[in-house]
Amino acid sequence: MANHLTPTELAREAGLDREQVIAKCCELGVPIFQGRIDKTLFLSSLRAAETQQVSLQA
Repeated sequence: MANHLTPTELAREAGLDREQVIAKCCELGVPIFQGRIDKTLFLSSLRAAETQQVSLQA
């Protein structure tokens, strides 16, 4: 299974829009290298940011 995906492929797997994936990469500091994004890094960064946001609200 591929680990480096295009923004469109990653959006399909993450249930987001392509533009949201690119915006989250910029926001979270996940690199886009030669048009591909590390799926594991993106998803773990996204989960960590969501967890941190929830804990700050509590």
